[in-house]
Amino acid sequence: MENVKQVLREMKLDNWTAALLTGAACGAGALVLLVQKVCRHQEVKDKIQRARNRRADSLQRAEQAVLQYKTAHPGTDAALILAMSLSELTNNLQEGLLSPEDVFYSYMEKTLDVNKDLNCCTGILLESFDQLKTVAPKKESLLYGVPVSIKENYAYKNHDSTCGVIVNLDRPAQKDSVIVEVLKRQGAIPFVKTNLPQALLNYDCGNPIYGQTVNPHNLQKTSGGSSGGEGALIGGGGSVLGFGSDVGGSIRIPASFCGICGLKPTAGRLSTVGLSPIFRGQKSVPSSPGPMARDVDSLALGMQALLCDHMFSLDPTVPPVPFNMQIYQSSKPLRIGYLENDGYTQPSPSMARGIREVKALLEQAGHTLVPYSPLKIDYVVNELVIKAVLADGATSFLQKLEGGPLDPCLGPQVTSYYLPTWLKKTLSFLLKPVSPRGSAALKSICGVGSVPELWKQHAAVEDYIQETIAEWRRLNIDVLLCPVIGPAYNFLYCCKLAGVLSYTVLYNLLTFPAGVVPVSTVTAEDEEELRHYKGFYQDHWDELFKQAVTGGEGLPVAVQCVALPWQDELCLRFMKEVEQLVKQSRK
Repeated sequence: MENVKQVLREMKLDNWTAALLTGAACGAGALVLLVQKVCRHQEVKDKIQRARNRRADSLQRAEQAVLQYKTAHPGTDAALILAMSLSELTNNLQEGLLSPEDVFYSYMEKTLDVNKDLNCCTGILLESFDQLKTVAPKKESLLYGVPVSIKENYAYKNHDSTCGVIVNLDRPAQKDSVIVEVLKRQGAIPFVKTNLPQALLNYDCGNPIYGQTVNPHNLQKTSGGSSGGEGALIGGGGSVLGFGSDVGGSIRIPASFCGICGLKPTAGRLSTVGLSPIFRGQKSVPSSPGPMARDVDSLALGMQALLCDHMFSLDPTVPPVPFNMQIYQSSKPLRIGYLENDGYTQPSPSMARGIREVKALLEQAGHTLVPYSPLKIDYVVNELVIKAVLADGATSFLQKLEGGPLDPCLGPQVTSYYLPTWLKKTLSFLLKPVSPRGSAALKSICGVGSVPELWKQHAAVEDYIQETIAEWRRLNIDVLLCPVIGPAYNFLYCCKLAGVLSYTVLYNLLTFPAGVVPVSTVTAEDEEELRHYKGFYQDHWDELFKQAVTGGEGLPVAVQCVALPWQDELCLRFMKEVEQLVKQSRK
């Protein structure tokens, strides 16, 4: 009996020892995890700080170089240079009436000044100072001596293309993107990279690395995105020609918000080699690089410069089709489809007014205007667009956000992405009676579910493109006039209003070229009418949209011009027509 008691005492002691050891191991494990988390957090902070230091250093060195140049060349008329259109600038440079140095330093100084207010630059490309010394006039160099800005996701050798996410920091490009190479061959001098939103799939312009970019017309408004740094810099006068990218309106929305022109070309018309998407492989809603500038002629010259043998040689996947100047310069009357709203989101009063006023001007000029309605817009937004972009249930997108903080301009947008699929579907079912748009979007965020379903989705996109082209043929229209999102939003609304993208993302899905032209400004009457805005659905999204655009008096108002695939020149010609008619009406 005594032996049994002894064994029990030893077992009890062993259990206590095991419990103590287990507790110690768990504590040590927790401590290790905590230390690892703290170390990762510190590593992220260090990465961000290094990027900010690089930016600050480049800005400071550029400021010093500008000061030295101004001291040595006191006679430079920077105001005259900055007031010139791109065509005037290129003509003066080609004829030797202006020096590339005077132009370069004038724009560099203006960019540095604009950036202080707008936070639109992610860094000065200091290599541009060396390129300036070697640039030489050539008859075929369409952009000789022109400083150009590029969106941060364009590869430029030895510089990061972060897309605003931490995992892409400290991974500099090994070579220039094809577009950057072609710009250099055409005599242009890429001199600055511009800001974008965290992870690109957002139409605001803020990220944890470089911060929030603001609007040049109102510092309490966003510049739009994702090419928001370009929009702000050009709208603020710091660049005469810039290049962005557009996967849902990312060129057109900042162009609208910042009062400039922007073109999303036909998908595949310009090379995307060396442009970083947030994740690769998504094909149904393709991204297009494109030009942004103060006027349509500048967009046309930018396209003409890129559509050259050098680009076709560097990227043989691009059709070797040069810019067709004859179509761009045509004055033949057009048969124009138009819509004041797309039936999914009621436009703001200024958006609708812009369409009505431009329609009247076009009719007075002898063009024929035909009412048009996009086909099956609710179905397109949810089943074709959201399901395509987030086909994997947003897994790839969320992976790119790992290891870093969420920017306020993105946080609310991705909250639902993190939910398990069963919960998304349950919430979608519960929301349907009170918020049909929100319910459908939440269900679509779940993705396609399987490879066969993905193929069906691809086939549905192909069918929709053909149906839309058939509708254009039935109406016998050449081009389309439609609204673009505007005016510029108050902060932190873009991430809550994905549905409004129906006005722009439709033409990415269709692969149609689409451009934006500023035509007016928000009036006091627009603001008064906005007070009575209800929206088509009178749901939470409609209320948020009203809040987003409130306080826009004086901000730019734009319209959108669309053409069929590969008719980029016709799209630009239509944009030019709108631009000229608006200018004439103001006189």
